[in-house]
Amino acid sequence: MVDDPTLTTDVLVIGGGPAATWAALYARENGAEVVLVDKGYCGTSGATAPAGTGVWYVAPDPAAREAAKASRERPGGNLADHNWMDRVLERTYRNMHRLGDEGRYPYPVDPATGEPIRTGVQGPEYMRRMRAWVQRRGVRILDHSPALELLVDTHGRVAGAAGYRRQEGRDYRVRAGAVILATGGCAFLSRALGTNVDTGDGALMAAEVGAHFSGMEFSNAYGIAPKGSTITKTAYYGYANFYRADGSILEGAGSLVGRSVIARTLLDEKVFARLDRADATVAAQMRLGQPNFFLQFDRRGIDPFTDLFEVDLLAEGTVRGTGGIDLFDEDCRTGVPGLYAAGDAATRERICGGFTGGGSHNAAWAMASGSFAGAAAAHDALGSRIRTASNPRGAGTIAIGVRARPAGTRPAEVLAAAQSHLLPVERNYLRSGDRMSAAQRGLDDVWDAVSDPDFGAGDAAGRVRAREVAAITAVGRWMYASALARTESRGMSKREDYPDLDPAQRGHVLTGGLDTVWTRRTAPSDASRDPGIAARVA
Repeated sequence: MVDDPTLTTDVLVIGGGPAATWAALYARENGAEVVLVDKGYCGTSGATAPAGTGVWYVAPDPAAREAAKASRERPGGNLADHNWMDRVLERTYRNMHRLGDEGRYPYPVDPATGEPIRTGVQGPEYMRRMRAWVQRRGVRILDHSPALELLVDTHGRVAGAAGYRRQEGRDYRVRAGAVILATGGCAFLSRALGTNVDTGDGALMAAEVGAHFSGMEFSNAYGIAPKGSTITKTAYYGYANFYRADGSILEGAGSLVGRSVIARTLLDEKVFARLDRADATVAAQMRLGQPNFFLQFDRRGIDPFTDLFEVDLLAEGTVRGTGGIDLFDEDCRTGVPGLYAAGDAATRERICGGFTGGGSHNAAWAMASGSFAGAAAAHDALGSRIRTASNPRGAGTIAIGVRARPAGTRPAEVLAAAQSHLLPVERNYLRSGDRMSAAQRGLDDVWDAVSDPDFGAGDAAGRVRAREVAAITAVGRWMYASALARTESRGMSKREDYPDLDPAQRGHVLTGGLDTVWTRRTAPSDASRDPGIAARVA
């Protein structure tokens, strides 16, 4: 229970997943007082909490780590930064040991060696342990407290955030010396498991104070899911064959470009799958590794190893994709004084280039970038002796609403309009310039609606949803602008009208802006290997 709706702290962490909790832990260990605010319940909300995931855990053997880095080069379009890869691999290795020793995570034990198996975690247990760990260290957690806008002082430094405490029915403000955005990515409210809180809120807040984004064209990730389900565990479909409604094999669906085959087929007919490439041993391991994946089948009376089941594709956006808030240095600074970003909220190009990190690289990025941001934010807030601004102002400009006014356009109607341009595979996955341009124009119209002064007014729930809709729309506009600027096929961004890789476009595409969206390219040189990009965007 909070006695005063205005709190004061050294470091404010916005988010409640792995990046947020690791950031809070490292900020606290570096001497800072820390408040963490989560839209949901820290430990249960977000994409990690309801699922198991691999982790990019590689022992400190030079050959093994070189191989791990090399495996990302070609899929990622040679955009990854080896300095970042080295730092993330090392911090992930150390953090996974800390998770077992200090975080009390119960790793399974390899019966052959007697050593803990640290190459993956079960999300529910992982996040339960992370919540308990940060609480033991003295981090103050405000659950069910979505942040709605950042606070800035008279010099433009980020000085906290304001939001709404759902269970107490009142607004709150947290003044802070530094703020870390670890709000997750944006899955456009597609219903993919755990992504209901991943609506791009941090991206919108960052843009409102002048931050920009990188790699947003690599935000068109789609996961395979049983029809009507929310569970996208695409790795398991490596053991599947795919079929047409008449029972014939859907040729090419199980290949490296199989999702494109599935997407094109779904435009005209149903697609079915069966995990018939898994033997009995693998099937048992799969059930043990991801029990929630099989729960959906058990409830329907389906044996996915012997029975056909219909599949669909669910958009996962920047949660599984790569784009996010750009980082200016190895401390995860955003370029805006006092503001840091970590996890899915930040660009993952640094270690994945232009290709999804799947589960393992995403998990490593979350814990490593959270660690970097947490330590740096603590030093920033304490070293400069900046703790609070006397009267920081709210930086929110879009759909921030006023409770006393009646609501204007209903957020649900505007959300449906935005999703019509973001979710269909023929627009966002099977990409071409004409279709993306049409979607971009449609989102511009949606942006006009969310920019209406009455949009977001009304009750508290309406204000929260209005900000989510505005954030989703903003992320979509940055995504399409970046994808149109990259006139080639690289990484995840494949274009029908530009099917080839263009060596001259090896650099990064930067984007930003709210009412007017801009894009800018970086030079295709070894600058992509440099730690940080400040010099390249000046």
